[in-house]
Amino acid sequence: MLKTDHVLDAQALLSASNDQSGGATRRTALKMSIGVGYAASTLPIMAQTEIKTSADGLDAGEVTIDVAGFKMPAYRARPAGKTNLPVVLLLSEIFGVHEYVADTARRFAKAGYLAIAPELFVRQGDAQSYGEMAKLMSEVISKVPDAQVLGDLDAAVLWAAANGGNTDKLGVTGFCWGGRQTWLYAAHNPKVKAGVAWYGRLVGNASALTPTNPVDVANKLKGPVLGLYGAADTGIPLDTIDKMKEALAKAGEQGNAAAKASQFVIYPDAPHAFHADYRPSFRKGPAEDGWTRALAWFKQQGVA
Repeated sequence: MLKTDHVLDAQALLSASNDQSGGATRRTALKMSIGVGYAASTLPIMAQTEIKTSADGLDAGEVTIDVAGFKMPAYRARPAGKTNLPVVLLLSEIFGVHEYVADTARRFAKAGYLAIAPELFVRQGDAQSYGEMAKLMSEVISKVPDAQVLGDLDAAVLWAAANGGNTDKLGVTGFCWGGRQTWLYAAHNPKVKAGVAWYGRLVGNASALTPTNPVDVANKLKGPVLGLYGAADTGIPLDTIDKMKEALAKAGEQGNAAAKASQFVIYPDAPHAFHADYRPSFRKGPAEDGWTRALAWFKQQGVA
């Protein structure tokens, strides 16, 4: 179920108000805060492990992407003045595009990519304002259709092609909720050369909004996916990873080269969200190793 997509590591805070105040709407507040600060339900942050990546030498900040007339906010980062850049779609946790996601985009930009992190929950609500996990899940996340996400990501790819990106070199990566979507998008867009899924849910109950899960689309992968998971993740049992491995092996036997080339790395003592350097779940060793593997994977698969 969707509630297993993330593990709450901190005491939930009071929900931030979505009311209008002084003429400012929720969208205005979101526009002001995208990529800045941390989502309410992730506080307090672990300042001693927080990583800060400078925007020096980068074009970084919010942009607006047109999706059939809807203006979708996104955070983008790329080397300043560069074009023909490899593209990485960066898919957030359930908390939306807050500082951690923006910082990760800057890390990719420092590695030579045009990184784009779309705010994929914006039609349903402001994920960053929620201090209560249960309300965030029920009022926003559970109402986001997979089809909407795929369409938004397609629009982000088109935006990248028109703004200095080479979408013949397209990668996708994401964390938790975004990790699940990474698998789905790698099975959706033929332009995806590779994906890196960080502890994304692999199985689950089908619904009208989430009709398939990664295990259901293993035979449709267009680009191989590297799965980075923790053995101590209580929300993603190891037997679900085994089911995904079986599905990939079967798809590979049936001729799907991307499924056959997909791989998993399981970190023995790592919990969920081990890459999230601002949270108590952060594990420096697995996080750094995973990052190194992600960059190497994209290079190996022709994204870089």
